[in-house]
Amino acid sequence: MRKGVVYRSTGSWYVVKDSNGEFFSCRIKGKFRSKGIKSTNPIAVGDRVDFKLIEKNDKASGLINEIHERNNYIIRKSVNLSKQTHIIAANIDQVFLLITLINPKTLLSFVDRFLVSAMAYHIKVIIIFSKIDIYFKDDIINLKKVFNIYKTAGYECYKISSFNSQDVIYIKNLMKNKVNMVAGNSGVGKSTLLNAIDSNLKIKTSPISPHYNKGQHTTTFAQMYDIDNNIKVIDTPGIKGFGIVDLETHEIRKYFLEFERFSGKCKFYDCLHNEEPGCRIKDEVENKKISLSRYNNYISLIVENSKIRN
Repeated sequence: MRKGVVYRSTGSWYVVKDSNGEFFSCRIKGKFRSKGIKSTNPIAVGDRVDFKLIEKNDKASGLINEIHERNNYIIRKSVNLSKQTHIIAANIDQVFLLITLINPKTLLSFVDRFLVSAMAYHIKVIIIFSKIDIYFKDDIINLKKVFNIYKTAGYECYKISSFNSQDVIYIKNLMKNKVNMVAGNSGVGKSTLLNAIDSNLKIKTSPISPHYNKGQHTTTFAQMYDIDNNIKVIDTPGIKGFGIVDLETHEIRKYFLEFERFSGKCKFYDCLHNEEPGCRIKDEVENKKISLSRYNNYISLIVENSKIRN
């Protein structure tokens, strides 16, 4: 029996790197699909697995028969099967969430959903405002506003151009000795950034669609890469929507960092910060100490989650 880490997931085949640094194409035993795992993919990139080698026609492949317990994972609702979920990656130290405010525009509702889900599974998120070299004057004004919203809320934020070597070196230093995941909508510059960090990767990139002003999918499956300085990076397909999973409605308030500063100061201890009187959070929104867009996205999340769970 060999131990390894999943480096690529295509849905039916998995590329596993064993402890000796060798790569093997592996399938999974059918029993994994009947263990009550609700996700569309029982195994994800980053999973630690045990597998058995099978020799066939002088070619070795593997059969995965055990998944080790995960430290954490990023999970979202499946696009096509709303009642199922999809695990994007597992055993992650930190996520770099790339967002762009133009060409294409990342919706802040998407950002807030991603942040809530990552925090719920104890994963640090670093927000990267990407492709700032293409911003015009009005875009820069908006960038400062949105940047301050998340910086003030308590998130680690950076502004970068993937073509600026100083920016690239800085991000690479943040990745040292960690398992990193790079996420975001299609077209925000994930693959371009990774190619700049390591020119040997040669990950395919595509221009923004001129008809819809949206990115085109170039990464179709999650894949992990080894880079120097003990850096592991998981490149992920562009994420269009992000539905949160397995959270009680009252839990969501804990995952808005700026709310925690005023925790316990509402009139009611179980205040959902919605329609309750004497809500300190609503007061701070009124006083512009808490972002209105963040608060509105929070309300949308708790309303949506309540409907789902009921």
